[in-house]
Amino acid sequence: MNIEIERKFLVQGSDWQSQATGVLCRQGYLVALKTHSVRVRIMGNEATITIKGATSITTRMEFEYKIPMSDGETMLAQICRRPLIEKYRYTLMFAGDEWVIDQFIGDNEGLIVAEIELRSEDQHFAAPPWLGREVTGDSRYLNSALAALPFNRWDENR
Repeated sequence: MNIEIERKFLVQGSDWQSQATGVLCRQGYLVALKTHSVRVRIMGNEATITIKGATSITTRMEFEYKIPMSDGETMLAQICRRPLIEKYRYTLMFAGDEWVIDQFIGDNEGLIVAEIELRSEDQHFAAPPWLGREVTGDSRYLNSALAALPFNRWDENR
């Protein structure tokens, strides 16, 4: 069993982009419930299926497996719920920690979120200057939630 511990933040500005490398990511959900989700993702030239347990603020069980690219393409095209999540995923290092930044496109255009995976819930880390408000406990920012209610349909963003 794999445990995922992560914190999630909004991103301010674009200073981070010059230090980051990115790849197109497309993902869809076969199941997206509060208790668990099953996701299919194609990122670069790799397809995966991921099962995640319920989130307790920062922690949840996660199981991820590689699948054939043709299976991933078929599931995204024919089985996964709409809309799909489309984003550019960037990785960069700051103060010895790896950050993942998702710059959403499509139905979630305008949303940029940074995540850091931690070894423990109380692990300290240095906050990059482009880090904005923390949204770790806000379930609207879960990718599964963004597939159900995309960012461009949020009343407060318009």
